[in-house]
Amino acid sequence: MLKRNYKNTNLSISVLGLGCMRLPKINPDKGDIDYEKAQEIIDYAITHGINYFDTAYMYHDGTSEKFLGHALKKYDRSSYFLTTKMPVWMVDTPKDIERIFNDQLEKLQTDYLDFYLLHSLTKEHFKKCKEFKLYDFLSEKKEKGIIRHLGFSFHDTPDVLREICDTYEWDVVQIQLNYLDWEVQDAKQQYEILEQRHIPCIIMEPVRGGALANLCDTSNKIFKAARPDKSIASWAIRYAATLPNVMTVLSGMSTMDQIIDNVNTMTNFEPLNSEDYKTIEKSVAAYKTNITIPCTGCRYCMPCPQGVSIPKIFKLYNEYAISKNKDGYKTSYNKVPESERINNCIACGKCATHCPQSIEIPEKLKTIKNLTEELFAK
Repeated sequence: MLKRNYKNTNLSISVLGLGCMRLPKINPDKGDIDYEKAQEIIDYAITHGINYFDTAYMYHDGTSEKFLGHALKKYDRSSYFLTTKMPVWMVDTPKDIERIFNDQLEKLQTDYLDFYLLHSLTKEHFKKCKEFKLYDFLSEKKEKGIIRHLGFSFHDTPDVLREICDTYEWDVVQIQLNYLDWEVQDAKQQYEILEQRHIPCIIMEPVRGGALANLCDTSNKIFKAARPDKSIASWAIRYAATLPNVMTVLSGMSTMDQIIDNVNTMTNFEPLNSEDYKTIEKSVAAYKTNITIPCTGCRYCMPCPQGVSIPKIFKLYNEYAISKNKDGYKTSYNKVPESERINNCIACGKCATHCPQSIEIPEKLKTIKNLTEELFAK
Protein backbone atom coordinates (compact mmCIF):
# COMPACT_ATOMS: atom_id res chain seq x y z
CA MET A 1 0.00 0.00 0.00
CA LEU A 2 1.41 3.37 -1.02
CA LYS A 3 2.08 5.58 2.01
CA ARG A 4 3.30 9.15 2.43
CA ASN A 5 4.69 10.88 5.49
CA TYR A 6 2.63 13.74 6.85
CA LYS A 7 4.73 16.91 6.38
CA ASN A 8 8.13 16.47 8.05
CA THR A 9 6.99 13.85 10.55
CA ASN A 10 7.25 10.08 10.83
CA LEU A 11 3.45 9.72 10.50
CA SER A 12 3.11 7.35 7.56
CA ILE A 13 -0.41 7.64 6.13
CA SER A 14 -1.91 5.38 3.47
CA VAL A 15 -2.59 7.35 0.30
CA LEU A 16 -5.83 5.39 0.00
CA GLY A 17 -8.20 6.28 2.84
CA LEU A 18 -11.55 4.71 3.66
CA GLY A 19 -14.41 7.20 3.61
CA CYS A 20 -17.26 5.98 5.81
CA MET A 21 -20.16 7.76 4.13
CA ARG A 22 -21.07 4.92 1.77
CA LEU A 23 -20.76 1.77 3.86
CA PRO A 24 -22.96 -1.25 3.02
CA LYS A 25 -26.55 -0.68 4.10
CA ILE A 26 -29.40 -2.94 5.14
CA ASN A 27 -31.86 -0.80 3.17
CA PRO A 28 -30.45 1.18 0.20
CA ASP A 29 -32.81 4.09 0.90
CA LYS A 30 -31.97 4.43 4.60
CA GLY A 31 -28.80 5.03 6.62
CA ASP A 32 -28.77 1.77 8.62
CA ILE A 33 -25.36 0.11 8.21
CA ASP A 34 -25.00 -3.61 7.56
CA TYR A 35 -22.51 -4.25 10.36
CA GLU A 36 -21.34 -7.64 9.12
CA LYS A 37 -20.56 -6.50 5.56
CA ALA A 38 -19.12 -3.18 6.69
CA GLN A 39 -16.87 -4.90 9.24
CA GLU A 40 -15.54 -7.12 6.46
CA ILE A 41 -14.54 -4.00 4.52
CA ILE A 42 -12.85 -2.44 7.58
CA ASP A 43 -10.94 -5.66 8.29
CA TYR A 44 -9.81 -5.98 4.68
CA ALA A 45 -8.70 -2.34 4.66
CA ILE A 46 -6.53 -2.71 7.76
CA THR A 47 -4.98 -6.04 6.77
CA HIS A 48 -4.04 -4.54 3.37
CA GLY A 49 -2.39 -1.38 4.65
CA ILE A 50 -5.15 1.24 4.79
CA ASN A 51 -4.69 3.19 8.02
CA TYR A 52 -6.76 6.35 7.46
CA PHE A 53 -10.49 6.33 8.27
CA ASP A 54 -12.77 9.29 7.67
CA THR A 55 -16.28 9.80 9.04
CA ALA A 56 -18.60 12.63 10.10
CA TYR A 57 -21.36 13.34 12.58
CA MET A 58 -24.17 13.09 10.03
CA TYR A 59 -22.95 10.25 7.80
CA HIS A 60 -25.41 7.36 7.51
CA ASP A 61 -28.05 9.45 9.29
CA GLY A 62 -25.77 9.81 12.30
CA THR A 63 -24.75 6.15 12.67
CA SER A 64 -21.37 6.07 10.88
CA GLU A 65 -19.30 7.21 13.88
CA LYS A 66 -20.90 4.65 16.17
CA PHE A 67 -20.22 1.85 13.70
CA LEU A 68 -16.63 2.92 13.18
CA GLY A 69 -16.02 3.02 16.92
CA HIS A 70 -17.33 -0.54 17.12
CA ALA A 71 -15.42 -1.77 14.06
CA LEU A 72 -12.02 -0.36 15.03
CA LYS A 73 -12.19 -1.26 18.72
CA LYS A 74 -10.34 -4.55 18.23
CA TYR A 75 -7.33 -2.82 16.67
CA ASP A 76 -4.45 -1.02 18.39
CA ARG A 77 -5.47 2.66 18.52
CA SER A 78 -1.98 3.77 17.47
CA SER A 79 -2.13 1.67 14.28
CA TYR A 80 -4.63 3.87 12.42
CA PHE A 81 -5.58 7.51 11.90
CA LEU A 82 -9.13 8.55 12.74
CA THR A 83 -10.89 11.63 11.37
CA THR A 84 -14.32 13.12 12.00
CA LYS A 85 -15.90 16.54 11.54
CA MET A 86 -17.86 19.29 13.28
CA PRO A 87 -21.19 19.91 11.45
CA VAL A 88 -21.17 23.72 11.49
CA TRP A 89 -24.77 23.99 10.29
CA MET A 90 -25.96 22.04 13.35
CA VAL A 91 -24.43 24.53 15.78
CA ASP A 92 -27.07 26.95 17.10
CA THR A 93 -25.62 27.70 20.54
CA PRO A 94 -22.14 27.44 22.12
CA LYS A 95 -23.38 24.46 24.13
CA ASP A 96 -23.98 22.54 20.88
CA ILE A 97 -20.25 22.55 20.12
CA GLU A 98 -19.21 20.79 23.33
CA ARG A 99 -22.18 18.41 23.17
CA ILE A 100 -21.50 17.31 19.59
CA PHE A 101 -17.75 16.96 20.15
CA ASN A 102 -18.17 14.84 23.29
CA ASP A 103 -20.82 12.75 21.56
CA GLN A 104 -18.36 12.04 18.75
CA LEU A 105 -15.64 10.86 21.11
CA GLU A 106 -18.13 8.58 22.84
CA LYS A 107 -19.46 7.10 19.59
CA LEU A 108 -15.95 6.54 18.23
CA GLN A 109 -14.83 5.01 21.56
CA THR A 110 -11.65 7.08 21.61
CA ASP A 111 -10.08 9.76 23.78
CA TYR A 112 -8.36 11.56 20.89
CA LEU A 113 -8.76 12.25 17.18
CA ASP A 114 -5.82 12.22 14.79
CA PHE A 115 -7.49 14.70 12.45
CA TYR A 116 -10.53 16.86 13.13
CA LEU A 117 -12.21 18.99 10.48
CA LEU A 118 -14.76 21.76 10.38
CA HIS A 119 -17.28 20.19 8.06
CA SER A 120 -18.21 21.55 4.63
CA LEU A 121 -17.01 25.13 5.00
CA THR A 122 -18.60 27.70 2.72
CA LYS A 123 -18.60 31.48 3.03
CA GLU A 124 -21.75 31.33 5.18
CA HIS A 125 -20.56 28.43 7.32
CA PHE A 126 -17.25 30.21 7.90
CA LYS A 127 -19.11 33.26 9.21
CA LYS A 128 -20.81 30.97 11.69
CA CYS A 129 -17.44 29.50 12.69
CA LYS A 130 -16.16 32.95 13.55
CA GLU A 131 -19.39 33.92 15.32
CA PHE A 132 -19.22 30.90 17.63
CA LYS A 133 -15.39 30.92 17.87
CA LEU A 134 -15.24 27.32 16.70
CA TYR A 135 -11.57 27.52 15.78
CA ASP A 136 -10.72 28.69 19.31
CA PHE A 137 -12.67 25.80 20.84
CA LEU A 138 -10.94 23.23 18.65
CA SER A 139 -7.53 24.82 19.17
CA GLU A 140 -7.95 24.30 22.92
CA LYS A 141 -8.71 20.64 22.27
CA LYS A 142 -5.58 20.48 20.14
CA GLU A 143 -3.45 21.99 22.90
CA LYS A 144 -4.73 19.27 25.24
CA GLY A 145 -3.89 16.55 22.71
CA ILE A 146 -7.52 15.52 22.19
CA ILE A 147 -7.16 16.72 18.58
CA ARG A 148 -3.78 16.04 16.96
CA HIS A 149 -4.28 17.89 13.64
CA LEU A 150 -6.91 20.49 12.75
CA GLY A 151 -8.40 21.28 9.36
CA PHE A 152 -11.60 21.73 7.37
CA SER A 153 -13.47 20.26 4.43
CA PHE A 154 -14.44 22.74 1.76
CA HIS A 155 -17.24 23.46 -0.74
CA ASP A 156 -17.07 26.95 -2.24
CA THR A 157 -15.05 29.17 -4.59
CA PRO A 158 -11.25 29.57 -4.68
CA ASP A 159 -11.56 33.10 -3.26
CA VAL A 160 -13.36 31.78 -0.20
CA LEU A 161 -10.74 29.06 0.20
CA ARG A 162 -7.97 31.68 0.19
CA GLU A 163 -9.80 33.68 2.84
CA ILE A 164 -10.26 30.69 5.15
CA CYS A 165 -6.69 29.47 4.68
CA ASP A 166 -5.27 32.89 5.49
CA THR A 167 -7.49 33.59 8.52
CA TYR A 168 -6.21 30.74 10.70
CA GLU A 169 -3.41 28.19 10.75
CA TRP A 170 -4.46 24.82 9.32
CA ASP A 171 -2.84 21.38 9.31
CA VAL A 172 -4.91 19.83 6.48
CA VAL A 173 -7.72 20.74 4.09
CA GLN A 174 -10.14 18.36 2.40
CA ILE A 175 -11.39 19.27 -1.09
CA GLN A 176 -13.39 17.63 -3.85
CA LEU A 177 -11.02 16.74 -6.66
CA ASN A 178 -11.20 14.43 -9.65
CA TYR A 179 -10.34 14.63 -13.33
CA LEU A 180 -13.82 15.91 -14.21
CA ASP A 181 -13.94 18.60 -11.52
CA TRP A 182 -10.32 19.69 -12.13
CA GLU A 183 -11.76 22.49 -14.26
CA VAL A 184 -15.55 22.10 -13.93
CA GLN A 185 -15.55 22.95 -10.21
CA ASP A 186 -12.21 24.78 -9.94
CA ALA A 187 -10.47 21.85 -8.24
CA LYS A 188 -7.22 22.85 -9.96
CA GLN A 189 -7.24 26.31 -8.37
CA GLN A 190 -8.17 24.91 -4.98
CA TYR A 191 -5.37 22.36 -5.11
CA GLU A 192 -2.85 25.03 -6.11
CA ILE A 193 -3.96 27.34 -3.28
CA LEU A 194 -3.19 24.59 -0.76
CA GLU A 195 0.04 23.63 -2.46
CA GLN A 196 1.27 27.23 -2.38
CA ARG A 197 0.57 27.38 1.36
CA HIS A 198 2.14 23.96 2.03
CA ILE A 199 -1.11 22.62 3.47
CA PRO A 200 -1.48 18.87 2.83
CA CYS A 201 -4.54 18.00 0.82
CA ILE A 202 -7.13 15.30 1.51
CA ILE A 203 -9.16 14.32 -1.55
CA MET A 204 -12.87 13.52 -1.38
CA GLU A 205 -15.07 12.36 -4.25
CA PRO A 206 -12.14 11.12 -6.39
CA VAL A 207 -14.60 8.88 -8.29
CA ARG A 208 -17.40 11.48 -8.00
CA GLY A 209 -19.80 9.31 -6.06
CA GLY A 210 -19.19 6.37 -8.41
CA ALA A 211 -19.91 8.32 -11.60
CA LEU A 212 -16.30 7.96 -12.76
CA ALA A 213 -16.40 4.20 -12.30
CA ASN A 214 -18.81 3.96 -15.22
CA LEU A 215 -18.95 7.11 -17.33
CA CYS A 216 -20.58 6.19 -20.64
CA ASP A 217 -19.90 3.51 -23.26
CA THR A 218 -17.63 5.72 -25.37
CA SER A 219 -15.56 6.92 -22.41
CA ASN A 220 -15.32 3.43 -20.92
CA LYS A 221 -14.06 2.01 -24.23
CA ILE A 222 -11.36 4.70 -24.40
CA PHE A 223 -10.07 3.69 -20.98
CA LYS A 224 -10.27 -0.04 -21.69
CA ALA A 225 -8.45 0.34 -25.01
CA ALA A 226 -5.59 2.08 -23.20
CA ARG A 227 -5.43 -0.29 -20.20
CA PRO A 228 -7.62 -3.40 -20.64
CA ASP A 229 -6.23 -4.83 -17.39
CA LYS A 230 -7.40 -1.89 -15.24
CA SER A 231 -10.85 -0.89 -13.96
CA ILE A 232 -12.46 2.39 -15.03
CA ALA A 233 -12.43 3.54 -11.40
CA SER A 234 -8.67 2.99 -11.11
CA TRP A 235 -8.03 5.88 -13.50
CA ALA A 236 -9.80 8.28 -11.14
CA ILE A 237 -7.98 6.99 -8.05
CA ARG A 238 -4.60 7.23 -9.80
CA TYR A 239 -5.37 10.75 -11.04
CA ALA A 240 -5.86 12.05 -7.50
CA ALA A 241 -3.01 10.04 -5.97
CA THR A 242 -0.49 11.20 -8.57
CA LEU A 243 -0.67 14.79 -7.26
CA PRO A 244 2.32 15.33 -4.92
CA ASN A 245 0.57 17.47 -2.28
CA VAL A 246 -2.12 14.86 -1.69
CA MET A 247 -1.92 13.24 1.74
CA THR A 248 -4.68 10.71 1.19
CA VAL A 249 -7.42 9.92 -1.33
CA LEU A 250 -10.74 9.01 0.29
CA SER A 251 -12.91 6.43 -1.36
CA GLY A 252 -16.34 5.51 -0.03
CA MET A 253 -16.07 1.79 -0.68
CA SER A 254 -19.38 0.03 -0.18
CA THR A 255 -18.58 -3.42 -1.60
CA MET A 256 -15.71 -5.88 -1.32
CA ASP A 257 -15.15 -5.66 -5.08
CA GLN A 258 -14.55 -1.93 -4.76
CA ILE A 259 -12.05 -2.15 -1.93
CA ILE A 260 -10.17 -5.05 -3.55
CA ASP A 261 -9.88 -3.06 -6.80
CA ASN A 262 -8.76 0.13 -5.02
CA VAL A 263 -6.24 -1.72 -2.85
CA ASN A 264 -4.77 -3.35 -5.97
CA THR A 265 -4.50 0.07 -7.62
CA MET A 266 -2.66 1.60 -4.67
CA THR A 267 -0.53 -1.43 -3.77
CA ASN A 268 1.00 -1.54 -7.23
CA PHE A 269 0.69 2.20 -7.74
CA GLU A 270 1.60 3.66 -11.13
CA PRO A 271 1.57 7.47 -11.33
CA LEU A 272 -0.10 8.85 -14.43
CA ASN A 273 2.19 9.56 -17.38
CA SER A 274 1.70 11.91 -20.34
CA GLU A 275 -0.15 9.29 -22.39
CA ASP A 276 -2.48 8.57 -19.46
CA TYR A 277 -3.41 12.25 -19.23
CA LYS A 278 -4.24 12.27 -22.96
CA THR A 279 -6.45 9.22 -22.48
CA ILE A 280 -8.33 10.92 -19.63
CA GLU A 281 -8.74 14.07 -21.72
CA LYS A 282 -10.30 12.07 -24.57
CA SER A 283 -12.60 10.21 -22.20
CA VAL A 284 -13.79 13.41 -20.48
CA ALA A 285 -14.50 15.05 -23.84
CA ALA A 286 -16.72 12.09 -24.76
CA TYR A 287 -18.48 12.18 -21.40
CA LYS A 288 -19.23 15.90 -21.62
CA THR A 289 -21.43 15.33 -24.63
CA ASN A 290 -23.97 13.99 -22.13
CA ILE A 291 -25.98 16.47 -20.07
CA THR A 292 -25.80 15.11 -16.54
CA ILE A 293 -26.39 16.53 -13.05
CA PRO A 294 -23.21 16.63 -10.88
CA CYS A 295 -24.82 14.77 -7.97
CA THR A 296 -22.43 12.57 -5.97
CA GLY A 297 -25.15 10.86 -3.92
CA CYS A 298 -23.83 12.33 -0.67
CA ARG A 299 -27.43 12.75 0.61
CA TYR A 300 -26.73 16.09 2.32
CA CYS A 301 -30.01 17.22 0.72
CA MET A 302 -31.95 14.55 2.58
CA PRO A 303 -34.37 14.08 4.17
CA CYS A 304 -36.70 16.03 1.91
CA PRO A 305 -39.64 17.47 3.91
CA GLN A 306 -41.98 16.17 1.20
CA GLY A 307 -40.35 12.75 0.93
CA VAL A 308 -38.78 13.16 -2.53
CA SER A 309 -35.85 10.78 -2.97
CA ILE A 310 -33.59 13.39 -4.59
CA PRO A 311 -30.37 11.35 -5.07
CA LYS A 312 -32.37 8.44 -6.48
CA ILE A 313 -34.21 10.69 -8.97
CA PHE A 314 -30.94 12.35 -10.07
CA LYS A 315 -29.31 8.92 -10.52
CA LEU A 316 -32.15 7.75 -12.76
CA TYR A 317 -31.98 10.94 -14.79
CA ASN A 318 -28.19 10.72 -15.24
CA GLU A 319 -28.48 7.11 -16.39
CA TYR A 320 -31.07 8.22 -18.96
CA ALA A 321 -28.97 11.21 -20.05
CA ILE A 322 -26.10 8.84 -20.86
CA SER A 323 -28.01 5.85 -22.26
CA LYS A 324 -31.00 7.66 -23.86
CA ASN A 325 -32.95 4.50 -23.00
CA LYS A 326 -36.52 5.80 -22.65
CA ASP A 327 -38.10 2.45 -21.80
CA GLY A 328 -35.39 1.75 -19.24
CA TYR A 329 -36.00 5.11 -17.56
CA LYS A 330 -39.76 4.55 -17.43
CA THR A 331 -39.31 1.07 -15.96
CA SER A 332 -36.92 2.37 -13.29
CA TYR A 333 -39.10 5.36 -12.47
CA ASN A 334 -42.15 3.12 -12.01
CA LYS A 335 -40.22 1.31 -9.26
CA VAL A 336 -39.86 4.53 -7.26
CA PRO A 337 -42.54 4.58 -4.51
CA GLU A 338 -45.25 7.22 -5.03
CA SER A 339 -44.20 8.98 -1.83
CA GLU A 340 -40.66 9.53 -3.20
CA ARG A 341 -41.52 10.84 -6.68
CA ILE A 342 -40.83 14.25 -8.18
CA ASN A 343 -44.43 15.41 -8.20
CA ASN A 344 -44.26 15.71 -4.38
CA CYS A 345 -41.68 18.52 -4.66
CA ILE A 346 -43.04 21.95 -3.65
CA ALA A 347 -39.75 23.75 -4.48
CA CYS A 348 -39.20 24.81 -0.85
CA GLY A 349 -35.46 25.00 -1.55
CA LYS A 350 -34.32 23.44 1.73
CA CYS A 351 -32.37 20.77 -0.16
CA ALA A 352 -30.35 23.30 -2.18
CA THR A 353 -29.08 25.06 0.95
CA HIS A 354 -27.25 21.88 1.99
CA CYS A 355 -25.93 20.75 -1.41
CA PRO A 356 -22.10 20.82 -1.46
CA GLN A 357 -22.19 20.76 -5.27
CA SER A 358 -24.33 23.94 -5.36
CA ILE A 359 -26.91 22.20 -7.54
CA GLU A 360 -30.10 24.19 -8.05
CA ILE A 361 -32.09 21.17 -6.96
CA PRO A 362 -35.69 22.46 -7.29
CA GLU A 363 -34.98 23.66 -10.85
CA LYS A 364 -33.36 20.36 -11.81
CA LEU A 365 -36.28 18.41 -10.35
CA LYS A 366 -38.67 20.56 -12.36
CA THR A 367 -36.71 19.73 -15.52
CA ILE A 368 -36.80 16.02 -14.70
CA LYS A 369 -40.52 16.22 -13.91
CA ASN A 370 -41.21 17.75 -17.33
CA LEU A 371 -39.08 15.08 -19.02
CA THR A 372 -40.83 12.31 -17.09
CA GLU A 373 -44.28 13.58 -17.99
CA GLU A 374 -43.22 13.84 -21.63
CA LEU A 375 -41.83 10.30 -21.75
CA PHE A 376 -44.88 8.77 -20.07
CA ALA A 377 -47.23 10.67 -22.38
CA LYS A 378 -45.76 8.91 -25.40
